[in-house]
Amino acid sequence: MQTKNTPNNNLPLSRSYFKGCTDVPLIEQTIGQYLDNIVDNYPDHPAIVVHHQHIRLTYKEYQQQINQLAMGLLSLGVKPGDRVGIWSPNNIEWCLTQFATAKIGAIMVCINPAYRPSELEYALNSVECSTLITASQFKSSNYIEMLNELAPELSHLPADGLNLKKLPHLKNIIRIGDKNSPGMYSFTDVMERPSDAHKLELDAIAATLHCDQDINIQFTSGTTGNPKGATLSHKNILNNGFLMAEAMKLTHQDKLCIPVPLYHCFGMVLGNLVCISKGATAVFPGDSFDPKTTLEVVEKERCTGLHGVPTMFIAELELKEFSNYDLSSLRTGVMAGSTCPEQVMRKVHSLMHMQEVVIGYGQTECSPINNVTETDSPLEKQVTTVGRALAHTEVKIINEVGDIQQIGVPGEVCSRGAGIMRCYWNDEEKTNATIDNEGWLHSGDLGVMDEEGFVAIVGRIKDMIIRGGENIYPREIEEVLYSYPGIQDAAIFGISDEKYGEEVCAWIQPKDDAVLDENAIRDFLQDKLAYFKVPKHIRFVEEYPMTVTGKLQKFKMREQMQELLKENAFS
Repeated sequence: MQTKNTPNNNLPLSRSYFKGCTDVPLIEQTIGQYLDNIVDNYPDHPAIVVHHQHIRLTYKEYQQQINQLAMGLLSLGVKPGDRVGIWSPNNIEWCLTQFATAKIGAIMVCINPAYRPSELEYALNSVECSTLITASQFKSSNYIEMLNELAPELSHLPADGLNLKKLPHLKNIIRIGDKNSPGMYSFTDVMERPSDAHKLELDAIAATLHCDQDINIQFTSGTTGNPKGATLSHKNILNNGFLMAEAMKLTHQDKLCIPVPLYHCFGMVLGNLVCISKGATAVFPGDSFDPKTTLEVVEKERCTGLHGVPTMFIAELELKEFSNYDLSSLRTGVMAGSTCPEQVMRKVHSLMHMQEVVIGYGQTECSPINNVTETDSPLEKQVTTVGRALAHTEVKIINEVGDIQQIGVPGEVCSRGAGIMRCYWNDEEKTNATIDNEGWLHSGDLGVMDEEGFVAIVGRIKDMIIRGGENIYPREIEEVLYSYPGIQDAAIFGISDEKYGEEVCAWIQPKDDAVLDENAIRDFLQDKLAYFKVPKHIRFVEEYPMTVTGKLQKFKMREQMQELLKENAFS
C-alpha cells in the first residue's frame, strides 16, 4: 500500500504546520528480525551487487554471510550495546558490518573515510569503541599507517591483547581483506572463527533485542567544535528506510544504484535499508563516486533507481559522453543533501528518465529524512520544494520566540516523529539544545511552508544575510544564477561589511569552456532581483569546499573570501 500525504480535509493550511499520513503502520521489529523475514520471502532474489568487487549475492547468501560475521564478532567478545566502528569506503564488508552488528545488538559507529588520525582518535574515544573494522587504504589515506601512528604499540601486541595508550577502549581491530597486520585480525579470520556455540549465542541474543534499542551512531559534521554522535535506533532507521521506499514506490523488482557513501545515512539508510525494506536489489558501482562508472553500472545492471546529491547529478549530466549511455531503465531515486537547482531537476526528469525521482530533506538527527516530495506532485512542487512531512512525521516552521509562523513566512524548520534520534551520545547539553521538551528537533534551517504543506528551504539561519536591515535568502539568488548560460553551480553567502553589516558574495563555478564576465552577470541579476540582493563580490572558482556527502561548507568560503579581500586591501 502506498502512502500519500494530503492536508486534513483538503483545506488550505493557515499556519505553517503539516502532519504526514499514518495510513501504513510503523515497523516494530529489529533490523535483524525484519531482514530474516525478507529472506524468507525472497531467498533467491538478488540482494546486493558490488560492482568493483565483482560480488553478487542472493538474499539467502547475504544472510549467511551476515550471520557469519555476527558470530565472528561474538567470538571476539563483542556484546550487545558495544560500539563497533567501521572506517572504510563502500564495499561488501561495510554492508555486512551494518547488518551483523544489528543482529547482535551492537552499535555500529560510522567513521568518515576522510578522517585523519586526530579525528579518528576523537571518534573512537568519544563513544568508547571496543572494536574497529578498517580498510587498509583508500585514495591517499593509508589507514594501517594512521592506526600505527596513533598506536605504535600495535607492532608488538597480539590481536587478542590490545592495550593502547591513546585508544584505551579499543580491544579489537579487524583489517578488511585476508592480510594480517601486527595487532590486528583479518576480516577473513573473523569470518572463519565461529563455532556451533556461537550460533546458539546469536539466536539467544536475537530473542532479547527490541526495536527501540540504539543501533547506530552517526557523527554530524559541525561547522564549529567537534562532531556530535547522533544516536539512532532500529526503529528510527528501519522505518525511515521503509517510508522512503514507500515514497519511491519501490518493490522487490527494483534495482537501486547507490554511489553515495555508506558511512552517511544517505548510503546506509536510504540505500541499504530502503532496499532491504522491500526486498529490492542494492547496486554499488564503486568504492566512491565516479560519474562515468555510475552511468556505466546503471546501464549494465538496468537499474531502476539512482541516488545522489545534486552535485553528483550535475557531474553525470556534464559528462561529454552522457548521451551514449542507455538510462531508459531509470524511474526513481532520491536526490538529497542540499537543495537541487531547478534546471538540474528538469534535466534529471527529461534526460535521465527519472520521472519519479523524489527530493528528500532532513538531517542525520532525523534518520535522515523528515520531508519528501511525491512522485505525482506537480512538477513545479518537485523542483521548487522539498515536499511535505514524511509519513509519521510532523513539521512546523517557527519564529525566533517559538511560535508557528503564518503560511508563506520564513522561519526555522522543526520536526517530530518516528525518525528523531534519541540523543547525541553522552552529551545531554547539546541534545537539549537541539530537541526541546516537546520532542521537536530544531534544524537550524530556514524554510517557508505553503498552504498545502510543501516546504521550500531558503537557507541556514546562520547563512541568512542581513544587509542594512534587509533579510536576504541565498537560495533565491542562487536559483536566478542557475538560469544564466555558462554557470554550472553557484553559492551565495554573506561577508562582513563596515557600512551594511554584511554584503552579498557569490562564488560561481563555470561550465567547461564557458567564459563568464562579472559585470554581465551583475547586469543580468539587476533585471531580476532587488538592488540589495545583487552580489557586491563575485569570484569564479573550479570547486567548492564541501563535505564528503556534497554539502557546501559556506563557512569555509566565507573565511577564505574575507582573507582574500583583506590581502587585496593591503596589496
